[in-house]
Amino acid sequence: MLKKRDIYDSHTLYEHMVHPDVFPFVRHKANSFEEYLFLTKQTIEAEERGELISRTILDEWGSPIGTISLFDIQDKAGFLGTWIGKPYHGKGYNQMAKDAFFNELFYELDIETIFLRIRKQNIRSTKAAEKLPYVVNANETRAHLLEQINNGEDIFNLFEITRDQYTIYKYHNASEVDDQQLKEA
Repeated sequence: MLKKRDIYDSHTLYEHMVHPDVFPFVRHKANSFEEYLFLTKQTIEAEERGELISRTILDEWGSPIGTISLFDIQDKAGFLGTWIGKPYHGKGYNQMAKDAFFNELFYELDIETIFLRIRKQNIRSTKAAEKLPYVVNANETRAHLLEQINNGEDIFNLFEITRDQYTIYKYHNASEVDDQQLKEA
């Protein structure tokens, strides 16, 4: 489902990224394949320096379909950035990728907080974030950070996922699955 970023997937990922339904929501935009290749190399180097964590999202056949990253890592926290190619929208890949990535971040890499900054005009992503039981709107509780991210042209809502919130969600879900399996046995 996820693998470390490498340059070999760049052509396929670039083709997915430039789709008009995807491109506006990509954090690091590239206007040519060569630029995308350069950005991918920079991403790999930044991860080696501990500045970000980035993975390629794969479909069930191992083909690259998007990326998921944690940017601007400071004090065991960072900002989530995800995009998936248009042909894969609405097929569950986003949630599967997030589950795998969050497990890696929280339980293997010692990240404590994941922030989501979602453009106010991006209704689809806002609704998706609000559906997740472990996501909290942080516009008021992190007002200083919200002010920092809203200093440009785009206006964002700020959401937060903590390791504790995610762990409670995972534990609660696992308990429900265990209860259901006992009932069926």
